[in-house]
Amino acid sequence: MTIIIDPQSSGISGNMLIGALVDLGANKEDIKRITEKVTENFGGVNTEITKVNKSGIEASFCNIKTLNKNNKNHGIHYKDLIRNIDKLDNIISKEIIEKSKEVFEIIAKAESTVHGKSLDEIHFHEVGAADAVADVIGTIYGFYQLGLNKETVIGLPISVGGGRVKTAHGIVSIPAPATVEILKGLNFQGGPVASELATPTGCALYKVLCDKYLEFIPNIKIEKIAYGAGSKNFEHPNILRILKGENSSEKGEVNVLETNVDHLSGEELGYLYDKLLDAGARDVIMIPIFMKKNRPGQLIQVMGHEDNIENLLNVLFEETGTLGIRISPKLHRGIASREFIKLPLKINKKKYEINFKIGYYNGKIISKRAEFEDTKKIAIDTGLSLTEIRELANIEIRKYLKNNKN
Repeated sequence: MTIIIDPQSSGISGNMLIGALVDLGANKEDIKRITEKVTENFGGVNTEITKVNKSGIEASFCNIKTLNKNNKNHGIHYKDLIRNIDKLDNIISKEIIEKSKEVFEIIAKAESTVHGKSLDEIHFHEVGAADAVADVIGTIYGFYQLGLNKETVIGLPISVGGGRVKTAHGIVSIPAPATVEILKGLNFQGGPVASELATPTGCALYKVLCDKYLEFIPNIKIEKIAYGAGSKNFEHPNILRILKGENSSEKGEVNVLETNVDHLSGEELGYLYDKLLDAGARDVIMIPIFMKKNRPGQLIQVMGHEDNIENLLNVLFEETGTLGIRISPKLHRGIASREFIKLPLKINKKKYEINFKIGYYNGKIISKRAEFEDTKKIAIDTGLSLTEIRELANIEIRKYLKNNKN
């Protein structure tokens, strides 16, 4: 499943993300309860999530109001914030706590860079502690409740707005310095209005939740569309959109590394193969070739994602001693969707379990295979041949698919 966070229309903020997650299916009563409970030691909030209409688009709006208004703009020191978040393990899971701390660390490091201070000196001025904690933990909680942490999350470019905004450090250009620092290395765009559209909290959440960032929506079959509303009203819809869908034939970009060797033994080649896979290679191929002076050798091809190429290059250079590696960047490959299921298999009154990999293309089954290691173990245990075990496994998977047709 693929999740797309689309902040191209009107930017991103914590409450917009919460609204979109509720629109996607997160339980709004749970989020209300959690955001109000976790902020009790920060001054408290009241959370209301309602349906609103933004320039013709129906969206979910998360309205978070601080209860202790006298402390709203006093902020909080970073180290005190983290210490208090660590104490919430009786309310939310450790995983949600750690993800929330990641978000605040990104904000704190941005403030540290901009103002030239250490993390211990950082004091959050622009948001009240309760607001920020509710935004961050509410978003992470909804994200995990929907199981989106197990999916591929893609971020599209953020619209940051434009003009100027008044901050605790005076009037600054939009996007504010901390926001720009958080977005360093990512694509974002000015406009479409003269207003601040992207908050530091929203941008930090975006950075933590997204697995990768694209300029355009990829090839995807959309199953659900969700809208989270912002508080301001513009001539265009002030919304954040989240798309949920599946790529029946995902086109993935990979790099291919190639080198020729004629001095490695079979044992060394086998070791290299395992080490490349351990280093994150998507596939490793070794092809017998003839090299200079009719010497037999091997063409080694390694497939890997761009962000892991340096690691794979290091393994190849260190383990082979080769003096040159060819790199074919950003090759496209078609990837069929796949599903893994486990089925029981009974042989001679003894029960086994066997894993199957089912491949789909355009919604149709193109392959169904029992995992080799499972069939091998069962064959050894029963004394039957591998072929016999595969035949028995194929009978079970056919029965399963026949009885579970959509």
